[in-house]
Amino acid sequence: MSRPARSGAPCLAIDAGNSKTDVAVVGLDGSVLGSARGGGFQPPSVGVEAAMAALGATVERAAADAGLPTGAPGRFGQVAACLANADLPCEERELREAVAARGWGEAAQVMNDTFAILRAGSPDDGSPRHGVAVVCGAGINCVGSAGDGRVHRFPAVGGLSGDWGGGGGLADAALWHAARAEDGRGGPTALARALPAHFGLSSMRALIAALHLREIPGARRHELPPLLFEAARGGDGIALALVHRQAEEIASLVAVTLDRLDLLETETPVHLGGGILTADQELLDDGLAELLAQRAPRAVPHTVHAPPILGAGLLALDRVQAGERAHARLRATYGAA
Repeated sequence: MSRPARSGAPCLAIDAGNSKTDVAVVGLDGSVLGSARGGGFQPPSVGVEAAMAALGATVERAAADAGLPTGAPGRFGQVAACLANADLPCEERELREAVAARGWGEAAQVMNDTFAILRAGSPDDGSPRHGVAVVCGAGINCVGSAGDGRVHRFPAVGGLSGDWGGGGGLADAALWHAARAEDGRGGPTALARALPAHFGLSSMRALIAALHLREIPGARRHELPPLLFEAARGGDGIALALVHRQAEEIASLVAVTLDRLDLLETETPVHLGGGILTADQELLDDGLAELLAQRAPRAVPHTVHAPPILGAGLLALDRVQAGERAHARLRATYGAA
């Protein structure tokens, strides 16, 4: 991690997730001077150079929105970039070098985007920030901090590292069960009717063909999890089992993280973020609360509804020692005062 910037230039905050990117120009008083939104940040799919080029375009739009000259290096003091797919140490190093090469600011910190949720849910008064953050959005990830410098993380590269769930995982599972329900290999589920009907199709066979032939863009799979939760609320057994499995996965991430950080016996905040966990799905929320009460009774879960860009902005303000008033102003801007 680099040294903090020392000039009076504004900070650059970046939250680049798998599905979308938010960039904010943050004044040293915590005011948001400019912002922009871009597409997902996916170096494994498009390569680091292309991903950084797209991110750079979003940064330029945020700079223009703040009235700063576009294309000029060193416009910002501190840069805090919370990036999806910065999962392994080598990936973090590569992305840190790529951000530094852009010359956006005097100093930069680059980390996985899960840290944005961890910071957004943490206090601003300088007290030790022990806690756990879980992001369940397009994918799923978890990070924990003991408050004494120790951090616990997972590789979080998908099924290869034992991950399951998030919007992508739930969509794939819903399609799998619905396909087997229609062709007779699996048990009945309302998903076999609900999923194709959502796209105006009459059968899972038609939906499978449309997805396979890319007549329906693969990105539209993110529309399926709400249908899964709706089926679960209606009592569908397979949908209920998938919701329960998602709760199990999140509870396992939290319990293991607390155990590895020796925090199981310490009251510890658990910050829950990402589209799945902020959608107020009662079945998932209640199931998770019940499982945490059993496995990690000292955990105190709460949902972080503020956008993750808040966490990136707070990290930047931390590095320039902006003070509680600046932090409070930034939180108020994002509805998290």
